[in-house]
Parts: sequence; structure tokens; C-alpha cells
Amino acid sequence: MSTYLPTIKQLQYLVALHEHGHFGHAAEASFVSQSTLSAGIRELESLLGVTLVERSRRVVRFTPLGERVVAKAHRLLREAEELSDLVQASGKPLSSELRMSVIPTIAPFMLPRILPRLRKDRPALKLFLREETTDHALESLHHGRADCVLMALPFATGEVECEHIATDRLFVAFPKNDPRDPPDQVPPSMIDEGRLLMLEDGHCLKDHALAACNRPELRASATMIGTSLHTLVQMVDNGLGLTMLPEMAIDAGILHNTEVVARPLKGKTPGREIALIWRKNSPRGDEFRLLAEELRAG
Repeated sequence: MSTYLPTIKQLQYLVALHEHGHFGHAAEASFVSQSTLSAGIRELESLLGVTLVERSRRVVRFTPLGERVVAKAHRLLREAEELSDLVQASGKPLSSELRMSVIPTIAPFMLPRILPRLRKDRPALKLFLREETTDHALESLHHGRADCVLMALPFATGEVECEHIATDRLFVAFPKNDPRDPPDQVPPSMIDEGRLLMLEDGHCLKDHALAACNRPELRASATMIGTSLHTLVQMVDNGLGLTMLPEMAIDAGILHNTEVVARPLKGKTPGREIALIWRKNSPRGDEFRLLAEELRAG
């Protein structure tokens, strides 16, 4: 066996550079200086005796061999993560570090209600939270940057295991004194596609809302403009249109100090499933199931 092998840190730096395409951004994501990250990658190239990254003043480009090394590095880092998981799983459940990604349409509404009790009941748990859109959260999970993800289904997740947390109904939010006088339950046919305001691409709530309406023309006509649910609420409150909101956001008070009126969406599946997911066959599966129980209890 060769005495000189790449280190985990060097592989992490290489993968970070590949993901971010910029030395400064990769260093920031790795919590090191740019010079440290750059030196680590140069040491890796020197160790292997090859060039993995072509550098210029403006462009970072990986060589064909570099792309193959990155793919292998992802697998090696996943194995290292699973080794760490195996050790942590042998100890007391929910008493070590746990990295959880949470999507933006859940985090600000569910976590403030759950975290105080979780800190009280599980004081040894070191929970590191990261708010990410669904695609980025799943990428973090499958690349080992996150241990589990709190997200909304249905969504293409890849090979994962899943625990149901809650069913979250969708509501249609209208400006006050809307001329159509929204009924107690709003049929999808009542939604004016020309006035529908939705989150920008990258937020799965947009897809869940459009799927619940079962009106294909809405997908083409809806104005994808909001960067957050709070932004959409302010736009509706100012008479710029209507939008769809999850029940958990309404329960958390997102409509406080507004004159927005919200009514449940009528339909066969007028909502989304909140779920905790993790990598298939993770040795910490029992721990994640226990975490899901804690989340359900909140």
C-alpha cells in the first residue's frame, strides 16, 4: 500500500471547488481561507502527480481526469460519513452531532415551535441546521453534507428512507374585499391564473400548489416572482394578486398585521406531506426515526 494517500480534507476541498466553481466561495463553504483551500488542492495534485484543475484569472476548469477524481472523491467521502455514522449510532440516540437541512417553506414556521422542546428533552443533541431549497438540500444529503432533510413530498428524492411528520393543507390567500368573496373552501377553478403569485423556481411548494390545483394552464400563467412566503403575503396585502400558503405558515402567524384573507383549497389532495428523509441503509436510521417521533410530537 502506498504510504502517500489523499487526505479526507484534501478531497473535501476538491469537491467544494467543483461544486462552487470558485476558490473563494469554496473556501467560505469549507470554513477555511482561500489560500488554505488552494494549497490543499495543490498538495493533492502534487501527491497524485497530475493536474486536476486548470486555473486562470477568471475560470476554474476541471480536467477530464479531475472530473473522474471528483466522482470518486464523492464516494470516498460518503464512505467516511457512513463510518462516522456507524460509530455515532453505537452510542445513546440523539446525543451527538446531527446536521439537518430544512427547506425554507418549513423552517421558519415549524422549527420555532419544535426546537425549544427538543433542546429541553434532548440536551446532549447538537443539532446543526441549514436552510436550503429542496434541490440543494437533497444534494447536501447525497453528498454527505447533511445527515437528514426535513422537506415536503411528493418530490424525486433518490434512494432514501422516509418518515411521515405531518400533512400540511394548502390555503388560497386573497386581498381583503376581493370582489369574488372567497367561499369557505376555494375550488381550483376560482383561481385566476393572471393574478396568481408563486415562489420562484427552486421551491417545491410551487409544484405542490400547482399539482393540487390540477390545472395545467396555471403552470404556464402563474407569475413566479416571490423569493419567500413573507414576500408573497405582502404583495397580496397590497392588492397585487393572490397566492397559496401552507397551513403551518398561517398557524405560525404569517398573516398577522395584514388584511389578507386565507381559505382552504378544495380538492382531493389539497396539501403536501411533511417528511424526514435520510440516506437509504444509514446506520443511524433508528436515530432518525426517533427524531421523526420528536418532530411529530411538536
